[in-house]
Amino acid sequence: MDVVAERRLGPSLATAGLGTLLPLTANRRDDSPTRRLSFEAHLPRDLSSCGDLNQQLMHLGGSESMRECEYSQISTRSSTPMETPYKKRTPKKRKWESFPGRNKFYCNGRIMMAKQTGVFYLTLVLILVTCGLFFTFDCPFLALQLTPAIPVIGGALFLFVLGTLLRTSFSDPGVLPRATPDEAADLERQIDVANGSSGYRPPPRTKEVVINGQTVKLKYCFTCKIFRPPRASHCSLCDNCVERFDHHCPWVGNCVGRRNYRFFYMFILSLSFLTIFIFAFVITHIILRSHQNGFLSALKDSPARYPFTHVVVCFFSVWSIVGLSGFHTYLISSNQTTNEDIKGSWSSKRGKDNYNPYSYGNIFTNCCAALCGPLPPSLIDRRGFIQSDTPQLTPPTNGITMYGATQSQQSHMVSEIETERPPPPLSSSSRAASQ
Repeated sequence: MDVVAERRLGPSLATAGLGTLLPLTANRRDDSPTRRLSFEAHLPRDLSSCGDLNQQLMHLGGSESMRECEYSQISTRSSTPMETPYKKRTPKKRKWESFPGRNKFYCNGRIMMAKQTGVFYLTLVLILVTCGLFFTFDCPFLALQLTPAIPVIGGALFLFVLGTLLRTSFSDPGVLPRATPDEAADLERQIDVANGSSGYRPPPRTKEVVINGQTVKLKYCFTCKIFRPPRASHCSLCDNCVERFDHHCPWVGNCVGRRNYRFFYMFILSLSFLTIFIFAFVITHIILRSHQNGFLSALKDSPARYPFTHVVVCFFSVWSIVGLSGFHTYLISSNQTTNEDIKGSWSSKRGKDNYNPYSYGNIFTNCCAALCGPLPPSLIDRRGFIQSDTPQLTPPTNGITMYGATQSQQSHMVSEIETERPPPPLSSSSRAASQ
């Protein structure tokens, strides 16, 4: 309703004693010169004396009657179309955000680690601090006294160790995807049919396969609802079934399996070389300084105190690191995993006919099988989008319609108006005929 309507209706309503039009808002749009006003009509319920005024209101308000004016407000937004329900758009969720295992994901699912990562950061700090002290206090002296190749070789070893550590820690070790509810139900039916559904004893949850003449049992995982493939095992810390599971290593903050075992072995092997390298040249540094000033004077010298600390740290760490590298070298040469070696899966104590079906019978071939060849793809689509159901039609989030009422209130008002709508006024010819 504009200003002209106010001038025509205001005096008429006042003189007729029917009520007044109270201005609600006065909005003026920047792109329109017309000034839009909003009014609320306060009208009596007895409209018998409306007369021509009712026709004026019908002419100005369109098809709305006087009774409708009593229930609703004339809004400045009446020129806009009625708001319609729209499809609710929820942001797409990636699969790593709802991953069932106990893992941490970074960089939008590109980095996958175990939930307990405190020891991994300790490993990282030890490597960085030890190498930092070596390059700061030892390498400048050794480069001048011996050769500049020492810091170059040490830097190359340091970068290789750091790269293999991060590659082992941040990659998928070979997690097997869990069965969907439909797949789990279908597998349960297959187990019941194969073992018979009668009886009180639950059916066995194992299968047997023959690999190179050796019978291997496949165990059923009650968490993942799958029969684990050969050499796979369920990690209790990460709560995942891992393909060719070796062990869970807290020092790298991840499981070690089929997809990251080669990087783990290269990490501990290169770390052994780096530790021996630093240990040897730190002792060389102390010996060279002791030849110049004596052993005690060399230890009192402040730059030589850090090399002496290096000797103590490297002496206690070199044995464990080198020993671990030697143990995994033995496992690779026989094509075993740590899990199989601890359980004694292929030990001759279990019988004369028990042997390792995965060994090629040659050390070189076993090493190539474990360290070379193409890397198997990841079986879990961490960065894929979750397929959501069809979105439902929903009203606006605030629940407010264009008339200032909620959708439920508006539907109640419309139904009430339809039941109590007064009959249209009679024309002059109909009024004369009725008289």
